[in-house]
Amino acid sequence: MYADHAADDNKNRSWLSLLLIIIIMEDTKKVRLFEQTPIPKAVMTLAVPTIVSSLVMVLYNLADTYFVGMLNNPIQNAAVTLAAPMLLAFNAVNNLFGVGASSMMSRALGRKEYETVYRTSALGFYCAAVSALLFSLFYTLFHTSVLSVLGADETTVKASAEYLKWTVTFGAVPSILNVVMAYLVRSEGASLHASIGTMSGCLMNIILDPIFILPWGLNMGASGAGLATFISNCVACAYFFILLFIKRGRTYVCINFLKLRFNASVIVGICAVGIPAAIQNLLNVTGMTVLNNFTSAFGSDAVAAIGIAQKVNMVPVQIALGFSQGIMPLIGYNYASGDVDRMKKTVLFAGRIIVSFMVAVALVYYIGAGSIFALFMKNPAVAAYGKRFLRGFCLAMPFLCVDFLGVGVFQSCGLGKNALIFAVLRKVVLEIPALFILNTLFPLYGLAYAQFIAELVLSIAAMIVLWKLIKKIENKYSSKNRIYEGELP
Repeated sequence: MYADHAADDNKNRSWLSLLLIIIIMEDTKKVRLFEQTPIPKAVMTLAVPTIVSSLVMVLYNLADTYFVGMLNNPIQNAAVTLAAPMLLAFNAVNNLFGVGASSMMSRALGRKEYETVYRTSALGFYCAAVSALLFSLFYTLFHTSVLSVLGADETTVKASAEYLKWTVTFGAVPSILNVVMAYLVRSEGASLHASIGTMSGCLMNIILDPIFILPWGLNMGASGAGLATFISNCVACAYFFILLFIKRGRTYVCINFLKLRFNASVIVGICAVGIPAAIQNLLNVTGMTVLNNFTSAFGSDAVAAIGIAQKVNMVPVQIALGFSQGIMPLIGYNYASGDVDRMKKTVLFAGRIIVSFMVAVALVYYIGAGSIFALFMKNPAVAAYGKRFLRGFCLAMPFLCVDFLGVGVFQSCGLGKNALIFAVLRKVVLEIPALFILNTLFPLYGLAYAQFIAELVLSIAAMIVLWKLIKKIENKYSSKNRIYEGELP
């Protein structure tokens, strides 16, 4: 009997030893990525999966737009367009608890404060879940008023309500949780897993969309697009839950309810970045709602056209956003650990890559606007609007990516106030007033150029503020090192 117990003890020790070795190997791999891997390789390792993940979110919407567009029914397309601000509002929760928590986690990892990482991820997850439930409840109770604010009229209200029933009433929880969990997983350098999770939902959406939307399938129109999106988000959520279960004990991402603590320093750390990021998103929702309300005055053809143009334009925009978000863990880690030179080189390398790419894409979009738009809608009246809208939107691309990069650096370093100032400048000070002015001077078509004006100004401001910020951080750590070495009193 004692021999059996000894054998069991040896087996347990063997398993514990093996688990310890695996944990140490994973930690070493993560540290090497953040501290030693050449910057181009580290940036691409983190950014490419994040870009793919960001594109997946656009593909969700593009798949809906493409297959609904095959119906050649402007009212169905207008319904998806008018619902877009409501879905974009999900990102307020995603940014508050996803961006906020992931930034806090990366900085805590840089300081080797692992218990803080566990508690931050648990708090971010459960707060996101509760917020998603409240979001769903709010829309369900006040959907009539919400649809009116979104710009729906008697011709589009029914289709819009059916689409939002699936994507918000039933879909808010899985939609928000799968994005927040992707942020949490990405914060420790596991960008590939984050991308696989969101891609699994995207593939499911592309498969289900034609079945639910088109006449040869269930012929549900915009409602079918919403149902496909709901199911797809559930699939993405399931992937992350399974991933965290399999990796339990080998990941810093924790959704164990027992780790949930309302620690003041953790809450402040999340909110310092998350609240400005959430406000930034709510301002984006406001801007889109103003744009849709202006456009709806010109009829459903114009609404359908500007909606399709926005979503086509969002493909390169999400690449730029994904790139800036992908390098956030690398910047946050090196900022917290004091490796300012590596942080600066990361920002400069990222800027050269993404600006060059966006200039090339903007040229392609401007020259081929008509052909690109025709892929999504064959209606001649809608296509005529859409070509001109797309040309206006694409001019902002090269400047927008500079703004994204600046905001990404601010969020990585915990400088949420800087990110908030840029958000207010973008929407309240520049873009929304430009919508009013341009729509007065150049009715309808002027709306497409408001973002270009805003981002041109903001990109210049971002370069100036980034340069000053990096210089300030360099001086800060230089002074600390000199004190440590006894050079300063």
